[in-house]
This record gives sequence, C-alpha cells and structure tokens, in this order.
Amino acid sequence: MRLSAIVLALALTTAGAPAVAAETRPLRVMSLDQCGDQYALALAPGAALALSPRADDPDSWMREAAAGRRRVRPTLEAAVGFRPDVVVRYWGGDARLLARLEARGVRVVTLADATDFDGVRGNIRAAALALEAPGRGDALIARMDARLRQAAPATGAPKRSALYLTAGGFTAGPGTLVDAVLGAAGLANLVRAPGFAPVSVERIVLWRPARFVLSFFDQSRGDWRGPGRHPVVRRAAKGRVVARLPAASLTCPAWFAADAASMLKAAG
Repeated sequence: MRLSAIVLALALTTAGAPAVAAETRPLRVMSLDQCGDQYALALAPGAALALSPRADDPDSWMREAAAGRRRVRPTLEAAVGFRPDVVVRYWGGDARLLARLEARGVRVVTLADATDFDGVRGNIRAAALALEAPGRGDALIARMDARLRQAAPATGAPKRSALYLTAGGFTAGPGTLVDAVLGAAGLANLVRAPGFAPVSVERIVLWRPARFVLSFFDQSRGDWRGPGRHPVVRRAAKGRVVARLPAASLTCPAWFAADAASMLKAAG
C-alpha cells in the first residue's frame, strides 16, 4: 500500500508539471512593425519579445530598450517559428499572415491611426488589455497626460500660427495627430486642408510663414534631397523655426506625441 501511494503521488506530480510550466511561461509577443515595437517594449518588457527589424532604428522612440532583443521579419515563417501568444501591429503584416495568426487563435492587436490624444489613449488601452498589462497602460496614459499639461499654454494666451514641415516637404492639416500636437502646445496650424499634403518650395517662398515647426530633419539619410532641405526653404525659415521635433516623436500614434508637444512648449 505504501508503494502504491508513492507511485500515485509521483504520477500526480508528473502530470501537474506541464500545467505549472505553462502557467509560468512568459507571454510571447511578436511585433510586425516599428510602431508595434514601441507598444510591446513599453507595455510588456518582461515578455518574450520578437520585434521588427526596425526596432532600434534612429527614429524608434524605444530604441534603447530594444537593444539585445530578438528581431524577426514579419512573415508567416517567422510567426510559426516563434509561436506568439499576442501580435501587435500598426500597418505590418499581409492579409495571409493575419488570417493564419487568427486561425491559430493568436490575439492580434491592430493599432488605430489615431488623429488625437483620445485615439492614442484608446490604442494604449487596447494594447495593454491584450498584453495583460492594464496597470502599465494606465501609467503610460498618466505619463502622457502629464506631458500634455506641461505643454498647455497659459489661460488666455494668444495662439501663434505655425507651419509644420518635414524634410521631405510634407505638411499636416486637421485630422492628423500632428495637428493635435500643435494645438496641445498652443499653436494654430496654418494649414487648413485636412490630412497630409506636399508643400512646394515656391509656395513657401510666396507664403513666408511667420513660424515653422520642423520634423524628420534629424534623419540624415532620409529625404536628404527633399524640398524641406532646399536652400530657398532654409533661407525662408531662418530665424523663424519654433522647434525641430525628432522623427522618433512622430513616427507612431503613441503616447510620445505628447513629448513632441512638450518640446514645442519648452522651445518657447
């Protein structure tokens, strides 16, 4: 009887071992693009992460946190090999990959193209829920809101107008997160047409905005011959640049867009 009891105890212990291992296994999170990388790194730093190849590029806000992390291409083969529990994406991954992931029961979080800070809050909550990190999500929203309070103009302060311009010669009007960033810092957007649009060198010369907010000029290898870098544009903007926002602050509809607003405020 004593031997039978020992055998039964060993059998129960062995049977329970895989279940315990499964419960303690780190969450496996795969990101399909650079924006997904930011959310995965911020909300699930303790997870087993498979990040996109662009996770540590100069225009990645969380590039330092990405150091030493696994990188994979956003392919079906990579997903099959990694076996993620959750996939985070903004635009990455083709229809075939997404269909196969969902068929396998993988949770796929698609970040919305947020055009204001309420939309960013929605992205954070959706990603935090899928990544089982609601507390981290709340902390991230609180951090963003604190930055927005820092950026907010004094009550009654007049709004100054400014033109947002990238090195590639693009600007942004209403219905974009850039417009929300300008507004959060108390700046009135000179562009009234919605969405993103190119701005010609000739128009800038004739228009001669009183203030410029420049962005994506820190990417020395990107758009190095773009209209925004034209000598005539440089002369038009001389002495009129409110701030130069780093590309990393505006590459993704995420919480660090509030840092861009705070930079504008700090630049005066």
